[in-house]
Amino acid sequence: MDKLLAQDIILPGTTSKIIGPLNKGDIKFNSLADLINNAKDIMFAVAGILLLAYLIWGGFDYLLSMGDPKKAEMGKTRITQAVVGFFIIFTAYWIVQLVAFLFGLKEGPITPQ
Repeated sequence: MDKLLAQDIILPGTTSKIIGPLNKGDIKFNSLADLINNAKDIMFAVAGILLLAYLIWGGFDYLLSMGDPKKAEMGKTRITQAVVGFFIIFTAYWIVQLVAFLFGLKEGPITPQ
């Protein structure tokens, strides 16, 4: 059974296929699972960059509080939240890796057997 995807659509009266977002470059997204599988590495990298930025922001707040206990507490809170966020991202990454290993999942489209 053929899937009807953007790369499979042919306009009436022509022989050329429509090239859409599902057929760009080397990466092909045939399903939502393919899109998520290819985006997970990017999502973890963006989360790590945001985590570092939040940690630096909290450090600057703490260092520049100039004796104001309210600002110093806010900086400490941001640093604590960044550390907790690090452990959440770290745990999520390894859960994804563990699930992929346990179920024998691999990169690329999943084809029915």
